Amino acid sequence: MVTVLRQHGMRFVIYTANHEPPHAHVYGEGESRIDIINLSVITQGGMSDRDVRRAVDVIEEHRQLFLDTWRKYHG
Repeated sequence: MVTVLRQHGMRFVIYTANHEPPHAHVYGEGESRIDIINLSVITQGGMSDRDVRRAVDVIEEHRQLFLDTWRKYHG
């Protein structure tokens, strides 16, 4: 597990042994998984819609960092 960023009280993580599609796990008040490529929400567990939108915005802003980190561990 690699913490890629911490912003807005959320931790953005990529697991080193994970599956396609490229995605980040976001932990804060609840959790979600967000597809890095198309910025879609894969799962949302207890995280408010507002925080999910904020998480998507963060991933969009730093998309290259997330993609580079994903590719480092998953090829």
